[in-house]
This record gives sequence, structure tokens and C-alpha cells, in this order.
Amino acid sequence: MHLIKIYIHLVFPTLDRKPFLDSKELRTRVWQHITENARQKGIFVKQVNGYTDHCHCLISLGSDQNIQKIVQLIKGESSHWINKNYLTAEKFNWQAGYIAVSVSESMIQEVRNYIIQQEKHHLKKSFSEEYPALSDKFHFRDDRNNFG
Repeated sequence: MHLIKIYIHLVFPTLDRKPFLDSKELRTRVWQHITENARQKGIFVKQVNGYTDHCHCLISLGSDQNIQKIVQLIKGESSHWINKNYLTAEKFNWQAGYIAVSVSESMIQEVRNYIIQQEKHHLKKSFSEEYPALSDKFHFRDDRNNFG
């Protein structure tokens, strides 16, 4: 038996950070779909939310899962579902890149609260304004070609 507790906070933007997810109702449908589809694939999404131009997911990795494959499944399937159901005015795509940060068990509730509060949070600061601070905080090389 494997006993694993690895939590990852994923953030991925829409293509060119376009505000494709422009209504609360649409975002709610997309987040619910991501959660349900992930569950069906054995991906443990603890929290999902975002704003018009990006998505946050708190994931608990299983013993046979890796970040790249999970992100590929979540982003690929959700963009296919959005387009298949004509939920956006133009063809929907996620940006190629993503942020993945490990989360200690002691910080799970804080990260969940941050994800839950995305609507309110982004009334004050856009994702484009927030990204450089995230990049600095986690010492990421600032590669806007991959992340938007």
C-alpha cells in the first residue's frame, strides 16, 4: 500500500490571457466540469476556482500521477468540452504554460481560501498584475512566452 500526501497548487491562464470565462455562470460550469471530470479520471481536485482569464486548482497527487500528465488531462479535456458545447464566442484554449507549486499540509486551508476568494481578489488586482509578484515570490524565471 502507498501512503502519499503531495499537494500542488496549479495556476493556468487562458490563451493570451483573454477573458474567455467572462461570466460567473460560465466559470461555475467550467469549474464544476473540471472537478467532475478529474474525479472520473482519479485526479483528486480539492479546490478549483479562478477568474475570467485563469484557473486555480488545488490537487492531491496520487502515487502514479505526475503534474505534467494531470495538467494535460485537465486543460485538454476542459478546453475540448468548452468548445464542444460552444460556451465561448470564439474558440477556447488554455495557454501552454502553467504554475505548479507544492503546498504543505499546514497551508492547505489557506490555499483553499485563496482559491475560493478569486472573484473578490481579482476585483482589486488583475492576474496580469499579480503574475510578476508570483514569479518573484517563488523565484521562477519570468518566461512570458510560455505563461502569457
